[in-house]
Amino acid sequence: MANKRRILCIEDEPEMIDLIRLILERKGFEVLGAVGGQEGIESIRREKPDLILLDLMMPDVDGWEVYRQMKADEALQHIPVVVVTAKAQSIDKCWGCTLRK
Repeated sequence: MANKRRILCIEDEPEMIDLIRLILERKGFEVLGAVGGQEGIESIRREKPDLILLDLMMPDVDGWEVYRQMKADEALQHIPVVVVTAKAQSIDKCWGCTLRK
């Protein structure tokens, strides 16, 4: 498949990136991984993926900051983001809904 859709998974746990890659590559997607927020920001700028799977809880640069930087950049702000997080509190769900703007 020559025109695979590219998904960038930004996660601080390499094992999670591998698991997501395993699942999505079977469905025909190309999955790129970035370990941590700083590497994620650099990868977004370099790769310009079709979709980003973004973890919120990362020790270096958290997912909120990655999202803010991305949306402040006209070349990147059109890329859709799906938040992938273990946080399940109501306030986190509300914050996640604001990402659709």
